[in-house]
Amino acid sequence: MNGEKISKKVVVDRLAWVDRMLEEIRSLPLETEEEFTQDSRNVWAAESCLRRALESLLDLGRHVLARGFGVGVGEYKEISAQLKEHGVLDEQSARLLHIMAGYRNRMVHFYHEVTSEELYDICRNQLGDIEAVADAYRRWLRENPDKIDESL
Repeated sequence: MNGEKISKKVVVDRLAWVDRMLEEIRSLPLETEEEFTQDSRNVWAAESCLRRALESLLDLGRHVLARGFGVGVGEYKEISAQLKEHGVLDEQSARLLHIMAGYRNRMVHFYHEVTSEELYDICRNQLGDIEAVADAYRRWLRENPDKIDESL
C-alpha cells in the first residue's frame, strides 16, 4: 500500500460532493427555524446532505492516509488524528474533523436523537467548518503534488 499515489479522481469527486451537498443545504429555507421545519422534507434533506458531506470528507481522509502514507484506519474518529500526525491537517482542522466524525457517527447510530433544531443550527451556522476542512485538504494537496496520481 505504501508508495502508491493519491487518486486525483477520488480527490476531485469527494471535494465536489462536499461542495454539492453544501450547495443543496444552502438552497433550503434557512432564514428561520420555523420556515425550515415547516416542511419536514427540509429536515430530511438537510440530514442527508450533511451526512453525505461529512462522509465525503472522512472518505477522502481515509484515501489520503491509505494511498499517500500506507496507513489504514478502522474508525472515522481515527482519521483526523492520523491526518494531523502526517501533516495533512493542522491542529484546528483535525479538531474540527474529529468533531465531525463524532457527529457523523451520531447521525448514523443515534439518528433517533438528532433533532430538527440542531440540524437547523448546524445548517445555518456551522457549514463554514466543513468548508474549512475541505480547504485544508485542498491546501495540502496543492502543496504536495508529488503525492497525486494525476490520471483521471
